[in-house]
Amino acid sequence: MRKPWVQWTLAVVITLIAAIYQRRTGPTYPARGSVELGGQAITLTLLRTHSITGRQPVTVTVADTAVTGTVEWRRFPTDDAWITEQMWREGDVLSMVLPPPPEPLMPMAGKLAYRVTLTRGAEAVSFPEQPAITRFKGDVPMWVLIPHVLCMFFGMLFAMRALFAAVGGGDTRRWGFTTTALLLLGGFVLGPIVQKHAFDAYWTGVPFGYDLTDNKTLIAGVSWILAALRMRGGRQAKLAVIIATIVTMVVFAIPHSMWGSQAKW
Repeated sequence: MRKPWVQWTLAVVITLIAAIYQRRTGPTYPARGSVELGGQAITLTLLRTHSITGRQPVTVTVADTAVTGTVEWRRFPTDDAWITEQMWREGDVLSMVLPPPPEPLMPMAGKLAYRVTLTRGAEAVSFPEQPAITRFKGDVPMWVLIPHVLCMFFGMLFAMRALFAAVGGGDTRRWGFTTTALLLLGGFVLGPIVQKHAFDAYWTGVPFGYDLTDNKTLIAGVSWILAALRMRGGRQAKLAVIIATIVTMVVFAIPHSMWGSQAKW
């Protein structure tokens, strides 16, 4: 554990696992699954995020031309009546778009609930069991999105490196101060710019809202500011670094975009 390459290896592996877990469990990750219809398995992938500049495609690949499809949808969260739209076939693909014309394009943070029903003769199957929720967002420029993602990823990576330095031996101050700088830059400078482009709001966490992404960034940032204060004067502040890292990994284990910005219908 004292060898730097061991500490780096563990830090990278844990950070990658955490990042993949957060991405795959988040509410914007596509809803994936399969249904059985007419003795054949049909795989479906339903998008759960899309740009406000266009209509979200809903597609199902099924070569059997006897299979037809419909999409039920409504604004979320509302008690609107479900609207059913017929899917059209182009070769092996059944398609439609959300919201369907002549409906207007969606606003920033607008959400729709939808599910697909496939029919073959007297058989019909729906997916998913609970309607998928898709959220529309503004386009975020790459010049701010890429640095934001890199700062948050490397912030988690260096937090883990600081943790292993604290428990296994090493300079916690070097990695601790680096972590603090990255999380503050990525979460409190670049993050609000990303949020503004995507949902027309710089901050939707406490005290202005309950966005978990903003609130968990706030918690992680405060924990590292406190750790940085403890590291002043040449102190290693191992306990403060360990606590800050644990807090960071716990809050970032919460799926990304949970309780995120949501249009009020």
